[in-house]
Amino acid sequence: MFRYPKEYDVLVIGAGHAGVEAALAAARLGCEVAVLTQNLDTIGQMSCNPAIGGLGKGHMVREIDALGGAMGLNTDATAIQWRLLNASKGPSVRAPRAQCDKKAYQFRMKHVLETTKGIDLHQGNAARLLLSGSTIKGVQTNLQFELRSRTVVLSAGTFMRGLMHVGRRNEQGGRMGDSISTISDSLLELGFEVARFKTGTPCRLNGRSIDLSKCERQDGDYPPPLFSFLAHTIGKQDGDLFTLNSWKSEGFHVEQLPCWITWTNPETHGHIRQNLDQSPMYSGKIDGIGPRYCPSIEDKVVKFPDKDRHQIFLEPEGRHTKEYYVNGVSTSLPYEVQLAFIRTIAGLEKAEIIRPGYAVEYDYCPPPQLPPTHETKLIEGLYFAGQINGTSGYEEAAGQGLLAGANAALKVLGNNPLVLSRNQAYLGVMVDDLVTKGCTEPYRMFTSRAEYRLLLRQDNADQRLGPIARAFGLACAQRNKQTEDKLGALTEAARFVRETAHESIKLDHWFRREENRWEDLPPALLQQFPVELWPLIETDFKYEGHILRQRQQVDRMVRQEACPMPPDIDYGSIVGLKREAQHRLNEIRPHTLGQAARISGITPADIALLSIWLEKGRRNRSAAS
Repeated sequence: MFRYPKEYDVLVIGAGHAGVEAALAAARLGCEVAVLTQNLDTIGQMSCNPAIGGLGKGHMVREIDALGGAMGLNTDATAIQWRLLNASKGPSVRAPRAQCDKKAYQFRMKHVLETTKGIDLHQGNAARLLLSGSTIKGVQTNLQFELRSRTVVLSAGTFMRGLMHVGRRNEQGGRMGDSISTISDSLLELGFEVARFKTGTPCRLNGRSIDLSKCERQDGDYPPPLFSFLAHTIGKQDGDLFTLNSWKSEGFHVEQLPCWITWTNPETHGHIRQNLDQSPMYSGKIDGIGPRYCPSIEDKVVKFPDKDRHQIFLEPEGRHTKEYYVNGVSTSLPYEVQLAFIRTIAGLEKAEIIRPGYAVEYDYCPPPQLPPTHETKLIEGLYFAGQINGTSGYEEAAGQGLLAGANAALKVLGNNPLVLSRNQAYLGVMVDDLVTKGCTEPYRMFTSRAEYRLLLRQDNADQRLGPIARAFGLACAQRNKQTEDKLGALTEAARFVRETAHESIKLDHWFRREENRWEDLPPALLQQFPVELWPLIETDFKYEGHILRQRQQVDRMVRQEACPMPPDIDYGSIVGLKREAQHRLNEIRPHTLGQAARISGITPADIALLSIWLEKGRRNRSAAS
């Protein structure tokens, strides 16, 4: 057995969206990082929709960017259309979304990894985890060589015993054209709980075969709602060769490409119903549970029989391809059935399928096996990130990857871990949901999951997380300086508004919402502060009462979170605690009373009992001392 001569601080298995952010975060903290992936040509590949962001997801991308991550910058550099969703609604639910040039996104992200100091890339398939006692030591690959590392981040995506389905035919693979990973066999041997989930993807069409005149055009927003707080640096860094979009002296400029909207119809639904027996989901061939909020077209037709049409988005996959992604018809029906029902849709009567849709089953590890740091409870130094934790989506994976990679590096460095709370970030909401409640279906982020969403807006992510990134060493000097300057300017602007309320209170008077821009601002405002700060100021003043109430709720939560739960509690010994509560508490091992209160099946009565028990223990310890 050959052992690679270099020993690493952090080894990242998988180079999808989770693996990329994990490696970059660990490298930013100064660690020596190895990335092991079965194909170096698919680093950062967008396996499904070539889009980043959306409701809740767009918030997380801006948070990833505020923590120094790469997803936002890479999106802005390679996007072909941007939109701000829910622009007419309240600020807490507005979110950016972008269509990307699929290959440009992938190639640029590969270039970022290749040129980042401290990262080595290795091609191979992880076969077995290597341990010393209950501590991770590295991994053995299918090529019979070992990579040794002090910590390991496992982010294998849908490749863990992946099985793809098209009709009654299936083959092994985590993605069409790629092989599988058997690393879950090693996890089972080590005692991890492993279960099965399912996801799917639509067919892709040849754009030349689409009659766009029968479809509704959907253009992007201008100016584009960019993701990165450092978007102005794109293309200006040494070695930044893979930047698709151009810049002009007055700012960002790129020609956006349109998307198109069409609809299914009763004929479409009839074809699908007649062939449900050939769907692996409805014929019993698929055991894994699929995402409720991204259902297949079969599920839509069966579960919503009263709807005679469903919206379809035709989305270009790039500037230099005619391939279109058919958003809304994720399916695993046979190829011939897909072609038949696609051709019943307006504009697609002569459509040519160049890639069929398919479903994929894969292994995941229920996330209550992790604490909030992402380090597994069973194996010291082993971290899980991405779809292995039961999530669905590029953004959820990237956020977990950043946190897992940072914490693996922080462990090596002997520093405190990075754990975000529910009141600090959507990333904190996601991690807390996963490790506290688990998931019975693929987890997807929505704004409705965040109880403090007015505080966690997408437009203030750098204000919330910039100081944290600086404290942990995750942000570069330029980002730190920009955040510091912005926070100072906002403080001064807020003071200025209070002192000159008669002049600035009616900011709507100067904001042209239909054009998404400010004009004819009072001279005093223009002279004092940058125009882009005023939407933030306006929101803070307009919703001041609501924000104050949410901060009061946060204060109550923080007090509960400040009450630690001793790690060695035997919950079975607490008199009066019902058996279900004992079981769930022993399974999750909550770190605080607040986390205990969020565990599924734990009631307010259980929390009251725990509070009394903790207080009694505190008094006994005080009396003994």
